[in-house]
Amino acid sequence: MTELAPTYHCIIDVETTGKGINGNRITEFCAVRLKDGEIIDKFTSLVNPEQYIPPFITNLTGIDDAMVEDAPLFEEIAQRVLEITEGAIFVAHNVNFDFNVIKGEFKRLGVSFVRKKLCTVRLSRKLIPNLFSYSLGNLCASIGIPLNNRHRAEGDTDATVILFKRLLDLDEDKKVMNAFLNVRSKEATLPPHLPSRIIQELPETAGIYLFKDRAGKIIYVGKAINIKKRVLSHFYDKKNKEYLLGQETYQIDYEVTGNELCALLLESEYIEQYFPKFNRAQKIPVSTYTIVSYENRKGILQLAVAKSKYRASATDKVYTKAKATERLMELCNTYHLCARFCGLQATFGQCSHYRLKGCKGVCNDEEAVADYNERVHQALAAYYSENETYLIKERGRTEDETAFIYIDKGVYKGFGFVPETEQFSHFDDVASYLNLKKSTYHTDVILRSYLRRHKNPSIIPLAISA
Repeated sequence: MTELAPTYHCIIDVETTGKGINGNRITEFCAVRLKDGEIIDKFTSLVNPEQYIPPFITNLTGIDDAMVEDAPLFEEIAQRVLEITEGAIFVAHNVNFDFNVIKGEFKRLGVSFVRKKLCTVRLSRKLIPNLFSYSLGNLCASIGIPLNNRHRAEGDTDATVILFKRLLDLDEDKKVMNAFLNVRSKEATLPPHLPSRIIQELPETAGIYLFKDRAGKIIYVGKAINIKKRVLSHFYDKKNKEYLLGQETYQIDYEVTGNELCALLLESEYIEQYFPKFNRAQKIPVSTYTIVSYENRKGILQLAVAKSKYRASATDKVYTKAKATERLMELCNTYHLCARFCGLQATFGQCSHYRLKGCKGVCNDEEAVADYNERVHQALAAYYSENETYLIKERGRTEDETAFIYIDKGVYKGFGFVPETEQFSHFDDVASYLNLKKSTYHTDVILRSYLRRHKNPSIIPLAISA
């Protein structure tokens, strides 16, 4: 009978300077090597991180700058780390953290560090289900494992060794561990506190997803054409922000929209409503610009570009003075208005604008005020008529429905979903399906960008029922 080759595991814990992954340095290292579940070697050491240890880390671990001043540099213990982990499966509680920190240390030395990995957090979730918490302290308390010298490398490693031995006993046929070691398994890449079933249940369609912390608070909102694929991409990314996001994620919720436009609008709404800590803040312009009209002492209707505070309901909002002025010049030229009475020329005499030559002389008493004002009214009517009421049609969440985005006189009012067979030409046809939303600077930018990028968007003009 052929004797089975022994299986080696190396249980490891590191304490660090606390800077995520990038820039994080080790302050203490401990490793225990197992052969078929029995301890055969152990190594522990303080490490000089060659950088300042923040006070909050000292308060947590008790390790300060003075303690590591004369400790070896990582390069001085690197060979010992390679030896004790050689040919062994790298095991840790929240393995991706410890492994990536050690991998980063070796990278600084120009050494590639590659090992198979197992995470005792994820193994415990599978083999000891339904516990309130899987942090090392709470887990040990729940199943009666002594944990001495918490948040020190040796104390945490010793407790993890006992935990891992129990997990070995619970997984007698090694099916669970072998599945986790499978190179095609996504288990090892997932955040430690996130059950794999949550990922499995994510849809592969367009919509938004919400990362939530332990208390259920939304900490990140994202949009995706394929929700499942996009969520997984966060966990493959090794940037500090993505790593920290994963560490704080306990739950992922989602809303299916069926199309990217509704997803973008919904993402913007959630970010504004919840201010998630891992989303960039949405900047809102302090002022907007609009074309206003007023009657002067001579009874002439004057037009001008005016600054106003941002108004979500404005139908004529423009976000730069230059664009508002350009639109006013177009109106002035089209309707032969006076540059002086449009605020485009600072003069008290006859207008003589270098670009606008169509004035019929109201500024020089050569045209009746009533005739001039009539053209001003025509210009304003044209200006406001640009703000039409219409629907944008998009893909629905299923094959038998259609999504619509409702624009009322140029202002975004919300979106909804209707049966594919539904016909609509009046607002009343879609009113019962509409989810009312708030118009903001960001929804306006999203819609402008959508209409600019799509050469032939599906637009349905709407009649407003009396």
